[in-house]
Amino acid sequence: MNGPVQPVEFHPLGMREDGGEWIVGRVDTGTHVAVPAHGARAICLLQQGLSTAEAARRVEEETGRRTAVDAFVASLAALGLVRRIGGREVDSPPPVRPSFPRLRAVHVRWALSPVLHAALLLLAAAGAAAAVSDPRLRPHWQDVLWSGQGTVVLAGQAALTWALLFLHELAHLITARAAGVPGTIRLGTRLQFLVMQTDVSGVWLCDRRTRFTVYLSGMALDLALAGGCVLVQAATGPQRLLAVVVLTKLFAVATELLIFMRTDVYFLLQDLLRRRNLYREASVYVRHLALRCIRPAAGADRQPLAGLRASERRVVRGYACVMVAGSAASLVLAYFVVTRVTLALLARALHTLAGPSGWAAVADAVTTITILVGLQALWIAAWWRRHAPRVRAALRTALSRRA
Repeated sequence: MNGPVQPVEFHPLGMREDGGEWIVGRVDTGTHVAVPAHGARAICLLQQGLSTAEAARRVEEETGRRTAVDAFVASLAALGLVRRIGGREVDSPPPVRPSFPRLRAVHVRWALSPVLHAALLLLAAAGAAAAVSDPRLRPHWQDVLWSGQGTVVLAGQAALTWALLFLHELAHLITARAAGVPGTIRLGTRLQFLVMQTDVSGVWLCDRRTRFTVYLSGMALDLALAGGCVLVQAATGPQRLLAVVVLTKLFAVATELLIFMRTDVYFLLQDLLRRRNLYREASVYVRHLALRCIRPAAGADRQPLAGLRASERRVVRGYACVMVAGSAASLVLAYFVVTRVTLALLARALHTLAGPSGWAAVADAVTTITILVGLQALWIAAWWRRHAPRVRAALRTALSRRA
């Protein structure tokens, strides 16, 4: 039974069909939700100016489904998709603040051109072919040691890596902006890694070709830059700086294959498998299994995959195995890197500062400490920005239980 007649005004919404459902959401905030076909029809009728009661009647006439449109609208309002109900303003999150707001879709339409995509692939393929045919053009890990001063190498590699990472994320931002989706570049964390990432959640409302273009744009630019550097060396002779760029870009592409984290390839795989948040589903499933191991009775009545089809459950379980194995291996690697490399470098730098040393050694030690401590501080700040609400909520719950 629907309540009183009241018009509904939505924020600008994007809608697309996805299997038997419709994805509805706001491009300017990245918020989206899956609704059944009769729910999407109700939204269309409400956007045409029909009241909730009239929309409910029309949906029932067209589909034979009785829909509680008032309750449906209330749930959409809670997600921030509704602007007004019956003339009353509804609290909703403001649009995200995009990076480079003056960059408009009309400025970067070319980023979605198939001609550009073909040119990038051709450049990457030409570079790979040149490296295969001429062994001198193949980068070697020793190219990274372009200076006899370790700190100079460390600082230079850090600056180069972050500059190239910015170009990678800028590719995501530009292709998303070309599709009318705002994006925000920020620092984030993936397990122990400090990363630069671009939030383009609104792209989920675009067509599949556009989504895939946004997912793959960063890696396409990486491979094209690497190929271009190889071709320049083929024309001018081997150059160590260009070899370092190639190595850095190839390493960046390799890390995107670590699908147990939210990498570019993960988002592509998730979309191909038609899952909307595969990482969250697998995480909930893993926590459920862990709870069953710790307290069998506590998790016996909870079945997080009960609402999925058999094929979907297999996908989530398979990805959960990949996520657990990959995360465990990554954390073990992080332990050895921290204990064998990071702490060793830090101890050596502190020992240099504590003893009698020349100005060059002191500068070397100070630079090393600044880079190592600075990166860890950035990781902590990025991790806290993402997890602070959850940590505060957990602390409040723990304190209330004690009280």
